[in-house]
Amino acid sequence: MKSKSIKILLMGAAITSMLSSCGDSWFEREPKNILTNELVWNDPNMIKSQLANLYNRIPQLHGDFNTGGMCETDDAMYCGTLDQNYRNELRYGNDYGRWWDYGLIRDINMSIENIDKYGTDISADEKLQFKAEFRFIRAYVYFELVRRMGGVPLITTTLEYDFSGDPSYLRNPRAKEHEIYDFVYSECEAIKSQLGNKGSQTRANYYTALALESRAMLYAGSIAKYNALKTPNIVTSGGEVGIPSDMADDYYRKSLTASQEIITKGGYELYEKESDKGVNFYKMLMDKTLNKEAIWVKDYKNPLKVHSFGYDNVVHHLREDNDNSSCIGPSLGLVEAFDYLDGTPGTLHYKNGDDYVVYDTPSDIFANKDERLYGTIIYPGSKFRNQDVDIQAGVAVWNDKTGSYDLLTDPKLGSFYEDNKTFVGQDGPQTNSPNVSNTGFYIRKFISEASGYTLRNYAENWWPWFRLGEIYLNAAEAAFELNDEPTALPYINRLRQRAGFPANSLTSLTIEKIQNERRVELAFEDHRYFDMKRWRIADITWNGNIDNDKAIVYGLYPYRIAVAKPGTQDQDKYIFVKTRSERFKVARTFQQSNYYSFIADDVINNNPTIVKNPFQ
Repeated sequence: MKSKSIKILLMGAAITSMLSSCGDSWFEREPKNILTNELVWNDPNMIKSQLANLYNRIPQLHGDFNTGGMCETDDAMYCGTLDQNYRNELRYGNDYGRWWDYGLIRDINMSIENIDKYGTDISADEKLQFKAEFRFIRAYVYFELVRRMGGVPLITTTLEYDFSGDPSYLRNPRAKEHEIYDFVYSECEAIKSQLGNKGSQTRANYYTALALESRAMLYAGSIAKYNALKTPNIVTSGGEVGIPSDMADDYYRKSLTASQEIITKGGYELYEKESDKGVNFYKMLMDKTLNKEAIWVKDYKNPLKVHSFGYDNVVHHLREDNDNSSCIGPSLGLVEAFDYLDGTPGTLHYKNGDDYVVYDTPSDIFANKDERLYGTIIYPGSKFRNQDVDIQAGVAVWNDKTGSYDLLTDPKLGSFYEDNKTFVGQDGPQTNSPNVSNTGFYIRKFISEASGYTLRNYAENWWPWFRLGEIYLNAAEAAFELNDEPTALPYINRLRQRAGFPANSLTSLTIEKIQNERRVELAFEDHRYFDMKRWRIADITWNGNIDNDKAIVYGLYPYRIAVAKPGTQDQDKYIFVKTRSERFKVARTFQQSNYYSFIADDVINNNPTIVKNPFQ
């Protein structure tokens, strides 16, 4: 044993001697399985990979094909699987919309610092452009934070703990709400000419930065104006929440200036390739070929990056897969938000007093509507993939005793009545069934008509972060709020003309008209929830009152007249019935406390300098 021990000691000594003779350099060899900072930050392709990672982490609330989120305002209800029916029992929680990702902020700050520190071999122009792009992502992330949380800690350098036992120097207080909006603006102004990427629709460029200015400054102006008009004002004593009303006009001017530069100099165009204006509006978000409406999009490419929005929401009987469909049921309220082309309000005429209005075909009730309705929603009597959508809730049978129609239905989709004609359509609607419309409507927007695109994990149409239609609306609203209606009107009328209205269809504007135009133009594009908050009308609209039609998602069910009222020619014509699905449980309830999401307890526990949001 002793001899063996001596041999081991001698071997160890020999190895130590050998390593020592090699010098310190032996220990400093570059690892073969680790990318060093020098390798990463001197390789443009590596830097682009980091950018791609950060772009992909930009947060969404309802957007980026989040089916469930699109059903959580008054524009739709959830018609998918029963285990997610909580979406139809929604009372906005105090954490609704909460987002507080300083891990992402840290990664962006580190990227900016590392490219300065280690990027010694890339050109000065490349370094400037990459840094600008990281800064744009950071500015957009801070915009996402402020529109949810109010003022947040403004951190633009990497924070490192020194292991001294005292982390207090890392505890940054919240900035004022307006300071975050001001930061977003100043960053965009500083970097817009450095971004490069001219003509890109997937990476930030000069006009993407202007688009962020257009939107963010409009938000800031709205909050400054409408929060001051609200009783009580929603503020904190240190300004972490609330923007002084005298700042509103400056924000509106900045939004208008950015919007007008995009419109006049950006080279973008409203999409108008199709003569049919309804089809044109639908294809506006589906056509990826030389589409000059798109400013900045999240792109998808099969098989590298795909989504399943079509799989989740295709019309029930046109499924290409064997599971999901029909998760989004657009609301009657949204359908009626689309005006008639003669300028009258979009309320559908399904009752005349106590009597039903009778229509020859299911689509007749939707005739002469704003063509954006067709491009957004599949309604009874319309087509998808050149096939008839089979929407019929049941049959109406005249009852002489009651002097009214009895409404009959059947639990089986695609069933036939005793006259051997359709009883219930293959696509419903049904009031309490999953994966079929519960409202009488399906979503068309974002769902490809191409074969195979409604298979799970297959679709590759893009998600619009910014498009020119929004910029027109931003310009109109900002000009209107600056009391410049002559500037505002042409922007609104230009979008309405694309939707089938005559030129100059509006001769005057109100804020309510602007709000409605945003609702129909931007439906399901992740705007309505935030718009309602910045106008400070969410708690009024979604007030939890069961008698408030705006807080309830209703549908409209078509019934074929199987036995007509004597003396009429109504056999096999259609009537419509306003219906509230059994699955829609409670009125939408938005409280004062929902204007700013509650800050999580662990955030406050870790940083006692954080001021709580109002009502928290």
